[in-house]
Amino acid sequence: MALTDIQIRNAKPEAKQYKLSAGKGLYLIVSPNGGKWWRVRYRYAGKQKELSVGTYPEVSLKQATQRRDEIRKTVIDGLDPLHERKIDKLSKRSAAENSFEAVTREWHSKFKNKWSLGHAARTLTRFEKDVFPWIGAREINKITAPELLTVLHRVESRGALDTAHRIQQQCGQVFRYAIATGRAERDLSVDLRGALPPVRTKHHASITDPKQIGGLLRAIQDYSGSFVTRCALGLAPYLFVRPGELRMAEWQEFDLDSAEWRIPSHKMKMRTVHIVPLSQQAMSILLELQPLTGGGKYLFPSSRTKARPMSENTINAALRRMGFSKDEMTGHGFRSMASTLLNEQGWHKDAIERQLAHSERDGVRAAYNYAEYLPERKRMMQAWADYLDGLSAGAEIISIKKSFER
Repeated sequence: MALTDIQIRNAKPEAKQYKLSAGKGLYLIVSPNGGKWWRVRYRYAGKQKELSVGTYPEVSLKQATQRRDEIRKTVIDGLDPLHERKIDKLSKRSAAENSFEAVTREWHSKFKNKWSLGHAARTLTRFEKDVFPWIGAREINKITAPELLTVLHRVESRGALDTAHRIQQQCGQVFRYAIATGRAERDLSVDLRGALPPVRTKHHASITDPKQIGGLLRAIQDYSGSFVTRCALGLAPYLFVRPGELRMAEWQEFDLDSAEWRIPSHKMKMRTVHIVPLSQQAMSILLELQPLTGGGKYLFPSSRTKARPMSENTINAALRRMGFSKDEMTGHGFRSMASTLLNEQGWHKDAIERQLAHSERDGVRAAYNYAEYLPERKRMMQAWADYLDGLSAGAEIISIKKSFER
C-alpha cells in the first residue's frame, strides 16, 4: 500500500526511530524527537547506497518521489548519484569562491595595507553599495561586458559619473588580479573604454593672484574665531599639505629642534614618509600653539574632545566665515596656490612636486627618495614663507627665488 500525506502527517515519534516506505527505495525516517526526513536507497556497481533528499514537510511526498525518480534515472544512465552530488557541491563551492565578490574581497585584503585607511574604506564601501548587489554572486569568469556596463550606468544615472569611472577602473584591477590568480581570462573593463561620458575635471578653488593672496593672509591674521583654528589657518599657506594631513597632525611627528615635520607613511596618500621643512614663520605659530595643545596628541584637537582632531570641515567653514566662497578658496586651494606661484618663480619642478607629495610612478623609487631635494626644499619653504609675509604686508611683488638668493 502506497504511503500517503495523511499517514506522514499522522506519524508520531516513538522511543526509537522507524521507517515508512514510499516504494522503489524511497522511505521516510521518523526520529524520536519528531523529525522526519527522506532517504532513497539504490544499488550501484553491486553496492547498496543511500542519499538524503530533504526533510518533511519542507520536501513534500510528491517532491521526494520526483527526486527518487531522478536518482533512479541517474543510475540507469550508468552514473553514481552520490558521486554526482559531491561533484555538484564542489562545483557550487568553487563558483562561490570564484564569485566577483569573493575575488574582490581577496584583492582588497591583499592590497589595502598599501593604501590609506580612508581610501581602503571608501573602495570597499563603493563595491558593497554599487557592485556586489548586482554581480557580486556571479562567477567572475562568466560576467559579461554588458553586465558590467549596466552596473556602471546605474551609478551614472544618479549623477555620480566620477564614481562610475572609479568603479570601472577598480573593477579592472579586480579582473586583472583574477587573471593573475587563474580565475579569469580577460579584463572586461577594457571593452568599456569610452562607454561612459568623460568626467569634467573640477579643480579645487584657489586664489593665485598675489594681491588677492595678500588680502587672504591679512584676513587670516584678523580671524576672530577659535585660536586653534586660526593657527591651523596660519600654517596652511606656509606648509601647503593636504587638509587631512594638517588636521590630523600630531605633536610627536614634529622635531622642533630640527624644524621638520615628518608625516608617517600610513597618513600619506601614497604611503610614503613625507618631510615638511618648517620655516621660521611656521615655527613661530607652532611655538605659540604648543602651550595650549602640546600636552595632547593633536595640534588641532576637536572642540568637543581632545581625543579626536578637528573636523574636516573646520578650515573651509572658517574661510566661509571670513567671506571667501567655495568658488574662491578652499582648504585644498593652498596647495594650488603654492604650486602655481613656485613654478612661476622658477623653483625646481621636481622639488616642488616632492614637497607637494604628489604620487611617484615608481613606488620603489618613492620609498627610497622621500628626502629627495631636501636642501633645496628647505630653502624654498623659507623663501615661500618670506614671500607670503611680503604679500601680507603689501610689499612689491617680486620673484621669491631671486629675492631669496640675493
